[in-house]
Amino acid sequence: MNIFVANLNFKVQNDGLKKLFEAYGEVSSAKVVMDKTTGRSKGFGFVEMPNDAEGKAAISNLNNQEEFGRALVVKEALPKE
Repeated sequence: MNIFVANLNFKVQNDGLKKLFEAYGEVSSAKVVMDKTTGRSKGFGFVEMPNDAEGKAAISNLNNQEEFGRALVVKEALPKE
């Protein structure tokens, strides 16, 4: 399951994002999207979890939860069009 995570603190890196979601199960990848010109975080990222049940648990538990000083927006990622 591919999960979209928004409203991330700009200091959060890939490892921090992965660790947050590992509390709910196996994480195959966690990537904070970075701005190519400034090298700073854009404040959102994606987490890939192979087990859909664990992914849904992470979404329901982390959405609107305050982490890293900000209330996260966590939902299933929509496929690119």
